[in-house]
Amino acid sequence: MHDIFFSVIITTYNRLELLKRAINSLISQYEKQWEAIIVDDGSTDNTHFYSISLCKEDNRFVYIYQSNKGSAYAREIGIKLANGLYITFLDSDDEYETNHLSMRKRILIENPFIDFLYGGYKVIGSKYVPDINNPRKLISLEKCVVGGTFFIRKEQISKLGGIPKLEYGEDARLFEVAKNIGLKVVRVDYPTYIYHREHSNTQTKNKR
Repeated sequence: MHDIFFSVIITTYNRLELLKRAINSLISQYEKQWEAIIVDDGSTDNTHFYSISLCKEDNRFVYIYQSNKGSAYAREIGIKLANGLYITFLDSDDEYETNHLSMRKRILIENPFIDFLYGGYKVIGSKYVPDINNPRKLISLEKCVVGGTFFIRKEQISKLGGIPKLEYGEDARLFEVAKNIGLKVVRVDYPTYIYHREHSNTQTKNKR
């Protein structure tokens, strides 16, 4: 079997304490066949020192620093460095339930036709976000996709043409592209991704 099943891409910007929580949730996974690529989007706190120390302690972690460009560019850097069979995301202010990766791995192995798996999250905080077509209007998250829940087959990801560079809704646009180009897209409802929306220090929470 491939040594690395999941490449978990974690983008972050000045969120050290929240990043630690996200990392702890990843380390606590029942599933151990993963690598994590931390892309620091120009943080000025101690994210650098924490991440370097983490990489020294656990060789499954890789750390990259870039000047502040935004989460879409940071995710693309992580994708280029990914070695796993599937690429997924963990926003640095979110976290995983301990069975998040193991449950998705079972689904993907039992259904090898899946190119793009998504869904299955619980929300802590506001359950409303700006509408992608009218940012002044709020809509329920039940009508949205959450990028942290995406699992994309590595060999297919180049067909998506990169992460959309948008002020709002980059996850929704990426999802639309996946469907439009004919990838096999499947939804699951196991709520094992914990989507935090109660913090003021957010990077993309109002840009779904």
